[in-house]
Amino acid sequence: MTVANSMMARRAFLAAGLALSGLCALPAQAGTPAEDFVASNIQKGLAVLNDAQLTAEQRGQQFEQILLGLTNMKRIALFTLGQYARTASDADKADFAAAFQDYAVAVYRSYLGNYAGQSLKVVGSTARGPDDFIVDTVMVDPRNGNAQSPLHVNFRVRTDSGKPELTDFSVAGVWIALSQRDQFVAFLAQNKGDVKTLSAHLRQTASQYR
Repeated sequence: MTVANSMMARRAFLAAGLALSGLCALPAQAGTPAEDFVASNIQKGLAVLNDAQLTAEQRGQQFEQILLGLTNMKRIALFTLGQYARTASDADKADFAAAFQDYAVAVYRSYLGNYAGQSLKVVGSTARGPDDFIVDTVMVDPRNGNAQSPLHVNFRVRTDSGKPELTDFSVAGVWIALSQRDQFVAFLAQNKGDVKTLSAHLRQTASQYR
């Protein structure tokens, strides 16, 4: 992965970390099940971020539990492999899914404390299909007053597994999983489709965030 792509990946995960960890939720109103799913998990993130009795490590661990509980990491990981998911062995895909999860959690946690105090509000949703929804939210930093427009953060929620799951995030119009897929596919194209090499790269990158 080139330096430019690595920087893009970090910015993408920074944006996703902002969407998940910068949670100071406004009171949620009843909406669609997908909207309620997003709003309720925002409240969980808020409680963790603002719990002064927790150490930074404890906040990180509890945030990881929330993140893994509402996100299907394996599904996202395999999606980011693009066409290489069809040719990789089951063992390589399982190892990559574990490496991807380790990478994602490490990057999210590295930015965990940077966005406390911001407010996020669900403003609506769109059904892409009977089990596929885009939940629209806006996030505002109260310290900026009206100086800046609120940041738009969208969440893709799928229910085809039998329960709601977050499968992607869009921050300021950039879909994170789609961005990661482009970067990982480019990396694999440069490395003869070797998924093991990508897994090792993600683990190395994760260690740099700890």
